[in-house]
Amino acid sequence: MAASSSFASQSSEHQMNIITVPTPTEAVERAAAIVADEIRSHAAPVLGFATGRTMESLYALLVARYRKGALDFSSMTSFNLDEYVGIATSAPQSYHTYMHEHLFDQVNMPAGHGHIPDGMAVDLNAECAAYENRIRASGGIHLQLLGIGDTGHIGFNEPPSAFDTRTRPVVLDPVTRQQNAGMFGNNPDAVPERALTMGVGTILDAKRLLLLAVGSGKADIINEALNGPISEKVSATAIRLHDNATLILDEAAASIWKLTSK
Repeated sequence: MAASSSFASQSSEHQMNIITVPTPTEAVERAAAIVADEIRSHAAPVLGFATGRTMESLYALLVARYRKGALDFSSMTSFNLDEYVGIATSAPQSYHTYMHEHLFDQVNMPAGHGHIPDGMAVDLNAECAAYENRIRASGGIHLQLLGIGDTGHIGFNEPPSAFDTRTRPVVLDPVTRQQNAGMFGNNPDAVPERALTMGVGTILDAKRLLLLAVGSGKADIINEALNGPISEKVSATAIRLHDNATLILDEAAASIWKLTSK
């Protein structure tokens, strides 16, 4: 059974809905149900998407709902958190390829409605400014899906990232390049040094945040994000300032936080 709790340790923080479930499968299922409900609740839903292995399972569940006729993507617009700089959109390691493979090409989402930063843009700053404009023109993001990196980043907001940052080019931390090496022949040196990412401020502008984390490898950084000081050194701590944030964790990811929060 899932356990749900609210968490707020400082007067400046908002309460978060933290849901813990026994297994990664249950965590992904719970998150997918929330995303599906959000899509259904808007005539023209605007979703913020993330990438990663755990998200692959979530997107597979959304595709399954679509194939059963239980979910309609025909009026949806989406914005991804980030993309590598210098990787062609057609490259297997690009997040363009990832999203088309795992979601866009599997459902009835209109062509051109899935937005991802262009890491091959000649003028990266202009691309980032245009991305912000596209988000604003859409009316803003209803729900932003998030993972959390080993550096505590949301998006590619590596430490330190001020909480008012907007979409911008960033230099990836060596820890992140090591974490993401699996898609690059397990060679962290082959992972691009830079990326484009929504800023922390851009993420916080979303009307609702949903962070999904599973596995014991996330336990330390989840505890830091929830119990550590709110700081630009761990961009995930910013979600504690949002007034509508939900975290879904399996028991392994929640283990240290549960011990230190007693």
